Amino acid sequence: MQKIKTHLWFDNQAEEAARFYTSVFKNSRIVEVQRFETPEGPVPSFKIVTFELDGQEFIALDGGPEFKFNEAISLYVDCEDQAEVDELWAKLTEGGGEPGPCGWLKDRYGLSWQIVPRRLEELIRDPDPGRAQRAMKAMLAMKKIEVAELEAAANG
Repeated sequence: MQKIKTHLWFDNQAEEAARFYTSVFKNSRIVEVQRFETPEGPVPSFKIVTFELDGQEFIALDGGPEFKFNEAISLYVDCEDQAEVDELWAKLTEGGGEPGPCGWLKDRYGLSWQIVPRRLEELIRDPDPGRAQRAMKAMLAMKKIEVAELEAAANG
């Protein structure tokens, strides 16, 4: 059992969001959907949905409109290559998502994601500080991160 799990608060789209996320990421599944009816309280009926994204467990709650996602927390996705960046970027921004700066985006539910190609990490850790700085400067000007542009910038 995973000791620490990310808990996501939705207005009333917990199951919808969990189904969307599990359709985006490989090796993902809905683990359990719990439905509750409560005559009192701010939310008369709600769901708690446990789901896995590539083996990592999350909990989604229909908690009502009191809280919204913001950029103070994001989910970081380590992408193997540009093809994976492109695929995840397209899927997570479809249906109302919004691109942000430096590889960040918000999905249709307002949850922030960082879609980062592994090559970026390698370039900004380059032992040549000039290459690393040029790669970082290029990344700071991007929305979706483009590996070819990072490489070109690093190479001067």
